[in-house]
Formats: sequence, C-alpha cells, structure tokens
Amino acid sequence: MQEIALVEITAVFILGALVGSFLNVCAYRLPKEESVIRPGSHCPHCKTPIKWYDNIPILSFLLLKGHCRYCGKPISWRYPLVELITAFLSVLVYLRFGLTPAYLGFFFMVAGLWVASIIDLEYQIIPDEISLPGILVGLFFSLYNPLTTPIDALLGALCGAGGLYLLAEFYYFFTKREGLGGGDLKLLAMIGAFLGVKSLIPVLFLASLVGAVIGIAAALWQKAKDKRTFAIPFGPFLSLGAIVYLFFASYLEPFSHSVSSTVSAG
Repeated sequence: MQEIALVEITAVFILGALVGSFLNVCAYRLPKEESVIRPGSHCPHCKTPIKWYDNIPILSFLLLKGHCRYCGKPISWRYPLVELITAFLSVLVYLRFGLTPAYLGFFFMVAGLWVASIIDLEYQIIPDEISLPGILVGLFFSLYNPLTTPIDALLGALCGAGGLYLLAEFYYFFTKREGLGGGDLKLLAMIGAFLGVKSLIPVLFLASLVGAVIGIAAALWQKAKDKRTFAIPFGPFLSLGAIVYLFFASYLEPFSHSVSSTVSAG
C-alpha cells in the first residue's frame, strides 16, 4: 500500500508541475490578451521556440542553469517556483481527497486561484478567462463535490458575487473610492461555486484579516504618505482564504455558524 501511495504522490506531483508550466503561460499571456495555445512556448527575450527537452517543468530550468539555451538571457525564477508550488498544491489536494473526482475538481479550483493570484499581484486584474469558466466548472463539479450540493454551490456563486458587490458599494458610499473590482466579485463567485455558501463568511473573514495585516505592514514599510489610499490586490487573499477553508473546513464551519447566528439574532 505504501508503494502504491508513493507512486500516486509522484504522479500527482508531476501532474501538478505540468499544470504549473501551463499556468506560467496563462500568467504571461492572459493579461496581454494573447492566446495561451498559439504560438508555442518561446523565449521571451529572443523569441526562439523552446524545444520539448528544454520545457520540462523544474528540471529544464536546473539543467539550463536558469538561462536560455539560445540567447543566454536569464530565465525568471518565477517559472520553476510556480511549477513547484503547483506541484505541492496538487499533492496536498491528493492527500486530502485521494485519487477521486474530488481531487480533480478541487485541484482545478486551487490551480485557478493560484494563477489568478499571480496575475492580480502583478497587474491588479483577474481575467474573466479564469473566473467565469471556474464558476461553470464549480457548478458542474457540485454533482460530485463531497463538501457541498448543487443547490449550495449555486447559492454560493450567487451570494459570493452579490455579497461582495454590496460590500464594495458600502465601501464606496462611505469613502467615495473604489475598493473592490469586478474581478474580485467573480472570483468569490467561483469560490462559492466550489465550496458552497457556508464557506463565504470564513473565506471573507480570513481574506480581510490577512489582507489588513499585510496591507498595513506594507504601507508602513513603504512609508506611504497617505496610508488610506494604499492599495493592494484582494484576489490573492480571497484565494488564500479559500485554500485554507478547503483544508480546514471542519475547524472553520463552527465560526461560520456562530457568525450567522449572531447576525440572525441581531
């Protein structure tokens, strides 16, 4: 049994690294509104097409010592890092759900959140090409999802987008500044479709808590003149909240129920 588990872990690690390689392509091309299919992978400096043996996730970067074979220009460390993190995320989802339909569905969710976070951090946008198909996949996956039901997933998608929209309008009413973008709304709708409506309060709480701590720390570190207008993307914190919820839902659901009860009582 241990040998079988080791083989499966190795397989999902390799799958994760391959998916991570594709996520690198998405993170580079989607913000530029370029096709993620054509042309094939090429060096961003000399534009030379990359041979398959130079495009093996993680390994090729190490063999090439972080430089293009053709022009010698350095290759960003982000590429193997994204591949490695995606591989580890794949293993974590496998350890949580095993080789089941749940693994495939939740790895799709985690990979989508991961690439959305990469893009949001660099460009402060979340492409619809990630969140909108993610919502549809999440709703379809609810037929096999062990954490939710189709009705719960539908409510999660609707309340995710609607709840964050109301929060954004509330923020704008008092500050007259845009605090959340449409990409955040769609991303939370995607999260709700995968994790259900009960996940939204814990996810938003975790995202807001971590975002506030990091935002204040970053503002102080950069010594911003007006800390009230210091802006950081919210998508990565929503993604982090969703991933934490995925692995620790049993610990966070009592918090969700207590908050819901408090709101209802009020």
